[in-house]
Amino acid sequence: MKIIILFGTESGNAELLADEVAEAIGNRFPVVKHDMSETDPMELSPGDFHLVICSTHGEGVLPSGAVPFAAALDRDPPDLRGLRYAMFGLGDHSYDHYARGSEIIDEHLRAAGAERVGLYGRYDASSQDDPVQLACEWAFAVLNEAGHLIGENA
Repeated sequence: MKIIILFGTESGNAELLADEVAEAIGNRFPVVKHDMSETDPMELSPGDFHLVICSTHGEGVLPSGAVPFAAALDRDPPDLRGLRYAMFGLGDHSYDHYARGSEIIDEHLRAAGAERVGLYGRYDASSQDDPVQLACEWAFAVLNEAGHLIGENA
């Protein structure tokens, strides 16, 4: 099973984390990275496992890179039953709608029938946490938990 890292970004932080996660897990899994701005939701395959990394822009809206993906899910929702994914959101806890961008994508994917599995990872930009470390720890935890789904015993 292939691991698809799907990222939605405004300023490049989600893409940076997608790069780091891909590098961290790449020796264990076949990994492909996709930018949401260039991904048609109809192309998502239940045969792959998806790690979704999405930032939040401003007061809790989608980053510009995720807007076309969410709009496509709204306009013509595909049947995503059988598709499994894990979610990692970026945001700033000092805003009222912390990590809301990822929650919007999560709601769209679940509405189309996809199933979120594992921990919902979050990075708070107002913290002193290392986002790369958090994202990589999240990815390994999710993949270990979902090992039976992706055909690996961790």
